[in-house]
Amino acid sequence: MRRILLLITDLQIGGTPTVVRELAVRLRAASDAHVEVACLSPWGPVADQLKEAGVTVTPLDARGVFDLSAVVRRLVKLIRSHRIDTVFSFLLHANSVAAAAGRFCRGVRWLQSIQTTQPNPRWHWRMQALVQHAAERVVVPSASVAQVARDWAGVPAEKVVVIPNAVDLCEFEGKRSLRDEDGRAAWNVEREHAAVRLDRVSPPTFQVGFLGRLDPIKRVPDLLEAAAILGPRVHLHVFGEGPERPHVERTIVRLGIAGRVTLHGAVARPQDVLGRIDLLVLPSEAEGFGLVLIEAMAAGVPVVATDVAGIRDVVRNRETGLLVPVASPKELASAIGALLDDPVRREEMVARARREVGERFSWERVLPRYRALLGLS
Repeated sequence: MRRILLLITDLQIGGTPTVVRELAVRLRAASDAHVEVACLSPWGPVADQLKEAGVTVTPLDARGVFDLSAVVRRLVKLIRSHRIDTVFSFLLHANSVAAAAGRFCRGVRWLQSIQTTQPNPRWHWRMQALVQHAAERVVVPSASVAQVARDWAGVPAEKVVVIPNAVDLCEFEGKRSLRDEDGRAAWNVEREHAAVRLDRVSPPTFQVGFLGRLDPIKRVPDLLEAAAILGPRVHLHVFGEGPERPHVERTIVRLGIAGRVTLHGAVARPQDVLGRIDLLVLPSEAEGFGLVLIEAMAAGVPVVATDVAGIRDVVRNRETGLLVPVASPKELASAIGALLDDPVRREEMVARARREVGERFSWERVLPRYRALLGLS
């Protein structure tokens, strides 16, 4: 029996931890391989989800950069004691620790994954250029990431394997049943101890959503500017947490739109909220893929996003979504308004997008590619 360890930097709510969770669960279900997960950081909410699904999770409890040697020792001990024969690491820090552990674990197959096109900090790419030598293959989710892996990290083209991220269409079916007959999502927002309860009512406005980490690279303030331009016809729902939250809160106050924006915090399951919004917006300046885009497309929610590397690999402009230039709140507002004003175009785009997910980004299509990479029957 193959014994596979998926290693990731952390198991907080986010795109790559979600990919690792789904991959671990589905590999276990589709083969007789033993699959477990380890993270460099302490326990996180995605670790709870993995444990509930029956997947063994080991936090290596890194406490900072000066704890690196101890984390490498813990990983080596885990690999040896659990008789791991394949380590598949995700993201720079996990790739680096795996590369260091490889010096002490002979006979183990090493795979790495790069999931970003974010250019900075540049030292990340210099480090990735060093540690990629320890991997047999480097897996990326899109052609855009494949390009930067070659250009910025010097990964040989023959070493790069493109496997897109995926969703289970069945998990998103029926989500639009929460909508009113006129197609608008139904919300009643009640703030209590930073929690939000959502019940069915008939609102006068369209519900626009952002779902993701509050990080400067996501450019959420651009979406707030767009919401201010659109005026009271939209209510913006921001799902996520991160270091950018104070800036987001200050921008809401500066724009005078506090009554039309709700900060919900992180959500464990995108399915729980996607059916309650009319449109999803991803205004990032860089993405490796944009998992939330295919989640929205699978749920029948139209998408507006920025025309940047990674996103362009997922959304076909004017066919499965609308793409606008980065850092352009006016064009963002125009695209949102255009879709909200044209229900026929919106529904046509939604139908094409859901078909595209089934054809390109479903686990039914993607999992066999992972199984082939890992040598599973």
